[in-house]
Amino acid sequence: MKINATEIRVGMKLEYKNDLWEVLKTQHVKPGKGGAFAQIEMKSLNKNTKLNERFRSSETIEKATLEETKFNFLYEDDTDYYFINPKTFNQINIKKNIIGQKGKMLTENLEVSINFYNENPLSVDLPNQITSKVENLGLIEPQLIRGNKIYKPNMNEAALLSFYQNNISHFFLIYSLICLALKYVRYLSIDELFRLVNLVYPFLESDAHLSWDKIQINDVSIIL
Repeated sequence: MKINATEIRVGMKLEYKNDLWEVLKTQHVKPGKGGAFAQIEMKSLNKNTKLNERFRSSETIEKATLEETKFNFLYEDDTDYYFINPKTFNQINIKKNIIGQKGKMLTENLEVSINFYNENPLSVDLPNQITSKVENLGLIEPQLIRGNKIYKPNMNEAALLSFYQNNISHFFLIYSLICLALKYVRYLSIDELFRLVNLVYPFLESDAHLSWDKIQINDVSIIL
């Protein structure tokens, strides 16, 4: 599918120069003189090389068409992760270097979305664990508004939510901190993630009256 250069976003898969690329960074520039352009940093998914390319705003580029299928995680060995399609019971394996750091979040029977390109597994998307965990506690409930899923406090629990002890935002703090780190640094080692969480956590702990001490915080982060 052809898209305009101004529509390119981080994480997109593009077909360019006879290769498949993942967008790492985008910068849309409107200089004082001359036409606007998009500066794009991409990584080849076949050769693991990087490319910085400038596209005029009027240019189009081919967005790769991916087929998304739901699978459940089974197990891992030294080199691969193994998944099963719950509808067809077909099993596939994906190299660990393709999944990367997301592999540390896989748990038995976890449902994931696997994206295929030309029938080959390309990437794995994890479920949105932030909202699902809090929803499972019965403190929030989804509501469809104009086709969008909006979360609101469960009315039976809302009266119990106070700012200092039971505010619902407390359940999101550590999740959100981890997601914020990964938003701006796409490839982050687990050790570096622990370092960032431990750096910020003392401020969150005192301000939001969180229950975990610093010894426990790494265990909490990896569970999340």
